[in-house]
Amino acid sequence: MPHFIVEYSANIEQELDLPEFLAKIRDVAVETGLFPLGGIRVRAARRDHYVIADGDPENGFVHIVARLRAGRPFDLRKQAGHQIFGVICDHLQSLYNRRPFAISFEMQEIDMDFNFKKNNLHERLEHKQEA
Repeated sequence: MPHFIVEYSANIEQELDLPEFLAKIRDVAVETGLFPLGGIRVRAARRDHYVIADGDPENGFVHIVARLRAGRPFDLRKQAGHQIFGVICDHLQSLYNRRPFAISFEMQEIDMDFNFKKNNLHERLEHKQEA
């Protein structure tokens, strides 16, 4: 963990280098030192139907939710949140300067009693490093 879910308004898709943006989110998550590479997932969902503020079709948004396994200390989560949001804002600054635009980021802890998963990514990454 974490899983980053990026939602964005369809009207910005041509101005948003999505592969680069998603990679930057992954990279800064690793740089925080709080999240192992094998647990990071970053995915995006374009939103075709939305109304933002006054409904002007130029209004755009990017909203990111990071879902984390519970148990990390509050101060480290807060520090990581600020670091990640800084990279998000830096990447989106040109869009923000050109149009009405909202950027939001939220970190949520997952209740581990109701979190079920299975993956072999950590093991695969360890073997890649050994080779």
